[in-house]
Amino acid sequence: MLNIKTLSKTRSKNLILDGHKLAWHHDRIRSWLSGGRVAPITIDCALTQACTYRCVYCYGKLQYNEGHALSRPVIFRFLDDCADIGVKAVSFVSDGESTCSPHLYDAILRGRENGLDMALGTNGFLLKDERLPDILPALTYLRFNITAADPNRYAEIHGCKTDCFHKVINTIRQSVAIKKQHGLNVTIGLQMVLMPQFHDQIIPLAQLGRELGVDYLVIKHCSDDENGSLGVDYEAYEDCAGILKTAEELSTPDYQVQAKWSKILSHGKRCYSRCYGPPFILQLSGTGLVAPCGMLFNDKYKKYHIGNITEKSFKEIWQSDRYWEVMDLIASPKFDAKTMCGTLCLQHKVNEYLFEVKENNKTMQKPAGLAPPHINFI
Repeated sequence: MLNIKTLSKTRSKNLILDGHKLAWHHDRIRSWLSGGRVAPITIDCALTQACTYRCVYCYGKLQYNEGHALSRPVIFRFLDDCADIGVKAVSFVSDGESTCSPHLYDAILRGRENGLDMALGTNGFLLKDERLPDILPALTYLRFNITAADPNRYAEIHGCKTDCFHKVINTIRQSVAIKKQHGLNVTIGLQMVLMPQFHDQIIPLAQLGRELGVDYLVIKHCSDDENGSLGVDYEAYEDCAGILKTAEELSTPDYQVQAKWSKILSHGKRCYSRCYGPPFILQLSGTGLVAPCGMLFNDKYKKYHIGNITEKSFKEIWQSDRYWEVMDLIASPKFDAKTMCGTLCLQHKVNEYLFEVKENNKTMQKPAGLAPPHINFI
């Protein structure tokens, strides 16, 4: 197996794109270790389960669950509750394309007004260019999900028309121009979801990101469920290592290309069985479902479902015994993260860290140096 450390470099932007930032939140970890009912630091959620694309790698299509449309009052109540209980960051990134919701722009602004760090991950096709000046100042980061630099390959992989590619590229250009014109702090990035058969697009996409003037391109693994429904060949990622390293060398002082080596070269394996991450980084479905993580959204995982923000406020759900019963269940010997849920989840790096702290008594030390960007998106 290739050595991850020899393939990784520290870029001048200091963005942590392969790792986690939980180590900068020791106060909340200590409270959790002592039995405290801590609020999540980060919540990933969608405003709908709808999507304009049909990406071949989409994990969201495996996580269908019955729910309701999220109205403006429900979304606002959720964001108000987040601020009230101590959530620090909300990213509209989950099992749906949040630009399909008519309430997206108001939701971003409401969250920021509440003092929350806000972020958006999107394919960008329905993102309204005329609203960019409104939302970019309110966002910590805007990430475009794009897995090809060629219009035809883009259409093939994302399940859309080639015209979509040209619209998205124009929107990225406009976002970068607005950021530069107004000196905004928002980070604008691209994310490639890599399946080994997409290797031909790695270098072209790294070159495109550099030409567009975005802050970064992150190249990540593809998650799969416990049954391997998407057919991801994790062994074949090894063959992409050389191309990925070449792509990283296209980085500049203002542009970071980063492969998520720790997951890409993990062969889809976990070193832990207990799931400790969701109390710190929680996920909500675009149906309003509150569950520990996106791997457990599907109706077949109902034993892990906690509630729905369309039926009860998020604050009430978080305070409920049911919320903590589920969190305790997935952290107990009754749950085996190695076999009972999908591969390389959102909480994976946080889980690795917390497993070392809780099970192996690893001493928590304050990280040296300045805190990295996006500290509340752990």
